[in-house]
Order: sequence, then structure tokens, then C-alpha cells
Amino acid sequence: MPGLSTEALKALVRTVPDFPKSGIQFRDITTLLAHGEGLAASIDLLADRAVTLGASKVAGIEARGFIFGTALALRLGLGFVPLRKAGKLPVEVISEDYALEYGSATLELDPTIIEPGEHVLVVDDLLATGGTAIAGANLLRRAGARVEHAMFVIDLPELAGAQALRDAGVTPHALMEFAGH
Repeated sequence: MPGLSTEALKALVRTVPDFPKSGIQFRDITTLLAHGEGLAASIDLLADRAVTLGASKVAGIEARGFIFGTALALRLGLGFVPLRKAGKLPVEVISEDYALEYGSATLELDPTIIEPGEHVLVVDDLLATGGTAIAGANLLRRAGARVEHAMFVIDLPELAGAQALRDAGVTPHALMEFAGH
């Protein structure tokens, strides 16, 4: 059973006003990561929710999704699939471009590490507009995976990422929500 409640974990997330631009309330998880009991409780709470989803692998989105995704995969006894930024993998990859608030980005995957029909759970630290998670789900699906769920530590509901994921056929799960952007 987790040692800290989600409210206690929420208090460990630092808010940095006006970053990266004026009016944005940046939710900084480094303070949660640096708190041993908080990090452990976060993984325990994610695992308690994930165990019922029936995934056979966990995919984490570079970079902060690697932290939570790898820890969750270890806790569940599952393999980990890294969804990488462009140009980081030394093998043939498949790619998915997606829009960011201030531009665009690309995720890449080695498709040989996905078995056809394998149920993969997408994990990242924060859900904003949903673009990155949807790109990850699309990439995994193109490799032959079933992607039905995505997990996040933080959801920013005002940015409507949860609805965008649902529209893409992915059920979102988050430990905590913060108002604002």
C-alpha cells in the first residue's frame, strides 16, 4: 500500500510561474522525483492502477516518461519499450511526427521489439494536449501493438488532452490533476 496519498504527492510537485512563457504554470516533477518516499508512492499508485489493465509491456516517452515507465515496468515485471526522440536509435525505426505548442517533434521506435497484438501501456509524466501520447500510441499501433490505455502522473484537464486521447481510442489515467496550463 502506498505510503503517501495523492494529495501529499501533489504537494511535492513544484509550480514555477511564467515558464516557459508568461501565464504558464509549469508543473515541475523534479521535486517529486527527489523525494524518495514520494517517488516510491507514485510508482506504487501507478502500479496499483496498471495491474488491472492487462498490459504485456510498458512504453515510456522520452525523457521523463522513461523514469516512470521503467520503474512501473520493473514493479509489474514487464518489459520496457522506449519511445525515443528522433535520431537516438542506431537501428531502422518507424517514426511519428506530432505538433507541439511551439513547433513539432518526432518520436521513433524500433518496431522489432513489439510482438503483433501485444498490449502496450503508454506512460509519461504529464498529460497536456495529448499530442505526444497520441503520437506514441499511433507509433506503437503501427508496429502491431494494441494500445488501449495511457498513464500519467499529472493531468492538466483544461488543455483537454484526456478527451483527445479518448477520441484516439486510448483511455487516460492520471494520479493527480492541476488547474491551469
